[in-house]
Amino acid sequence: MERPVEDMARFTALDSVRMPQVFRAVFVMLGIGIALTIAFLIFVPWVQTTGGQGVVTTLNPNQRQQEINALVDGRIEEWFVRDGSPVKEGDPIARIEDFDPQLIQRLEAERAQVEAQLQAARNALATAEIDLRRMRELFEAGLAARREFEQAQIRVEEMRGRVAEAEANLTRTDVGLSRQSVQLVTAPRDGFIQSINAGDTATVVSAGDVLATFVPETQERVIEVFVDGRDVALVQAGEEARVEFEGWPSVQFSGWPSVAIGTFAGKVTTVDQVAQPDGRFRVLIAEDPGSGETWPEDRFARFGTVVRAWILLETVPVGYEIWRQLNNFPPELPNSTQSAGQGA
Repeated sequence: MERPVEDMARFTALDSVRMPQVFRAVFVMLGIGIALTIAFLIFVPWVQTTGGQGVVTTLNPNQRQQEINALVDGRIEEWFVRDGSPVKEGDPIARIEDFDPQLIQRLEAERAQVEAQLQAARNALATAEIDLRRMRELFEAGLAARREFEQAQIRVEEMRGRVAEAEANLTRTDVGLSRQSVQLVTAPRDGFIQSINAGDTATVVSAGDVLATFVPETQERVIEVFVDGRDVALVQAGEEARVEFEGWPSVQFSGWPSVAIGTFAGKVTTVDQVAQPDGRFRVLIAEDPGSGETWPEDRFARFGTVVRAWILLETVPVGYEIWRQLNNFPPELPNSTQSAGQGA
């Protein structure tokens, strides 16, 4: 029986068959592609990030949106502003009139009466003190009894009590008059009126009712974002970040922030110690003056504008990052954090 090798030698047509050049090219391209992919996964760096969405806010509570309240009970007599009106510090916003239009005149008349009573009490005190000095001289000379001297002392103390009572009444009257005099509500600082929350003139309001919503001029903007609790331990004050403002054209590459377009540099200033009700932690990001990048003007990034931020962490190979994402592992600790932990 002949061997298979000798049988195959008889098939000359099979020997003449050659692999097509197209297949050779495909195999070569596949080999090069696989090699390039492996090299890409091993040697190309990837910047790990963590972050979330938030809004533009400010650190200074005096620069945040606030409500302007009525200071006294009464009726709105006149509005000096409307929605969107710009105001300066001290500009009038609304005037409130008391239910009794003659209240101010009556309080002023009451104050005049109290002043007259105070002056009379002071005059009586001065007379009583003169009588006391005269009675002391007579008592020391033996021309007056001790009882008369003691009664003179009692009268002086009574007059002093009346003076104190009159002064208290005058103070109370001044307080009431002062409260009714602050019926003109003014702007606490420069800004603008966002909305009028009370009704038109003749609307009855009580002390503490919201008249208008006021937005001060923001001087120092920060970004308030919320980070997942799994990654918050990796975020430290001073970390760099990239910020994307809503409505601002941008292209963000999470792993390569250097080639991102339309994003702006930021720096982490504060990380909350306590989580929000949804389990996320608030992180405040301020503008980084050392980056040379200026955030958009206020009209492009207004108070309350929605933003998204990426906090830059450790640089790792692309392959490692893909493996980490597939296994749902947290990002790597930055080198500065690791060094600090080892030093401790």
